[in-house]
Amino acid sequence: MQALLDVILPVFVVIGFGYIARRFKVFDDTAVDGVMRYAQNFAAPVLLFTSILKLDLGAAFQPKLLLAFYSAAFVSFFTAFFAAHLAFRRPLTDSVAIGFVALFSNSLLLGVPITERAYGAEALAGNFAIIAMHSPLFYGFGIALMEWARARGQGMGRGRLVAHIARTILTQPLVFGITCGFLVRLTGLPLPGALLSGVQMVAVTAIPAALFGLGGVLVRYRPDGDFRLIALLCGCSLVLHPGLTYVTGRFVLDLPVPALRSAVMTAAMAPGVNAFVFANFYGVGKRVAASTVLIATGLSIGTIWVWLHILP
Repeated sequence: MQALLDVILPVFVVIGFGYIARRFKVFDDTAVDGVMRYAQNFAAPVLLFTSILKLDLGAAFQPKLLLAFYSAAFVSFFTAFFAAHLAFRRPLTDSVAIGFVALFSNSLLLGVPITERAYGAEALAGNFAIIAMHSPLFYGFGIALMEWARARGQGMGRGRLVAHIARTILTQPLVFGITCGFLVRLTGLPLPGALLSGVQMVAVTAIPAALFGLGGVLVRYRPDGDFRLIALLCGCSLVLHPGLTYVTGRFVLDLPVPALRSAVMTAAMAPGVNAFVFANFYGVGKRVAASTVLIATGLSIGTIWVWLHILP
């Protein structure tokens, strides 16, 4: 119970502030969108930039850590994808968007603050190693599969498809922040102290601003759609993904405890708003995606508490 009070609830209190501010019209949709644009397109990339600068790259990027998290993520995706397509008879494009909901955990906005509150800032190296690959890998996979599904029978050229995927990934702000961090780190480019201080001031605003904005965005969502499919997606995101990560990391790959914590806590997060953004961009599976983000975020208060007790 103490973990729930000390670690989880403060994060959801900030989300609640954003939800209340929008619900009672202290903030309108334009203001909420402005907060989210600042958090996701500017402050969060700056946070990732500063985090990459501090990372011990050799220690953080452990192949076993990445294997445990990402193998479980893709199992979660294909479970949801095939269930949507074969059991629920959804079109192929809908099934890709639905699978993406089960794939894309809220690694940055929820995973980082909860891991930090539970285990300290020094425990975040594994989180940032996962996040460094999270958007490029998942967006690349999701876009490639969706464009393949849409192009079936239309004769889209392979070169055009590859160029579209590359352009979409490289223009993601989070990817830009990560890339800049690696460039500075690997080249040893010196940065003025005043610049670093200013960057750090922006970085510390990323998480609270993003959590507040997330609360405001959730007001727009209404539970709607196929509730059996939503229940399946909640199970994939909150149970299957972290469960497989835990079993693989602890019993198969024998991950060190800090790496195991980072992998499981990142996997245990509810689907992020990006899951809905992906569905909305392609105009498929929007109701299921929005409902799952809302419901799973609420349910994750309890499931995260369980995972905190399971982890060593």
